[in-house]
Amino acid sequence: MIEIIKYLIFGLVQGITEPLPISSSGHLVLVRYLFNTNAFDDLNFEILLNFASFLAIFFLFRKDIFKLISSFFQYIFKKEERKKPEIKDNFKYCWLIVLGCLPAGILGVLFKDHIESALSNVKILGIAFLFTALMLFLVRKLNGNKKDKDLTVLDAILIGLFQMVALIPGISRSGAVLVGCLVRNLDRETALKYAFMLYLPVSIGSFLLSVTDLLEVSSTLYLPYGVGFVVTTIMTYLASLWFFDIVKKGKLWKFSIYLVILGLFILFFV
Repeated sequence: MIEIIKYLIFGLVQGITEPLPISSSGHLVLVRYLFNTNAFDDLNFEILLNFASFLAIFFLFRKDIFKLISSFFQYIFKKEERKKPEIKDNFKYCWLIVLGCLPAGILGVLFKDHIESALSNVKILGIAFLFTALMLFLVRKLNGNKKDKDLTVLDAILIGLFQMVALIPGISRSGAVLVGCLVRNLDRETALKYAFMLYLPVSIGSFLLSVTDLLEVSSTLYLPYGVGFVVTTIMTYLASLWFFDIVKKGKLWKFSIYLVILGLFILFFV
């Protein structure tokens, strides 16, 4: 029962923090530190929880995703469809998602372990939370006019560089990407959509690379893994809906307050 509760807590933390600009990985490191447990050193469980969040976010954007996939293949295999503005714009958008994922993907493959080991100190986590708070505060009033079809290659590359910064533990991926989108003059709804679209390929890629390891998990972990998975899926869905509303209302600064309090608590009391 204690093991199940422990995995349930990690599922709650992952589910609530994954879509929010407050760093899910940073919160999990903090929880592990405060509870003095190495339970989340289980990479398989971490990947499983990320996939649970992926499913929730995929469900939220399912109509957009299916439309993009359909347009992508129509553009490739049906020449007569290529002239349609919507098909052409969606095909371009698909490639801009790929391009936006490249900087963090390449750096992550090459140096992620080195970055995490070098910056694993809990005090650095506090500094990262404060840095994220500053980023969110500075863009609190930004709301550009670019829509999906207005995204450019330069936008994708620069936003991808913002996502790359989030490889540092404690810096929120969704927060960094959202800041990058707003800096590049995307309107808030477009920024939200692109930020979460960049999350999906990374998440599904990590999961597919680890499927064989997950299949070898001990049967004794089926129940705690399952509890964590279900809790994460539900909480990611609910937290995402709340976050969308917060961003659309231009209230990102509220997360800055939370992160400043958390960062200062870590620096002075942990």
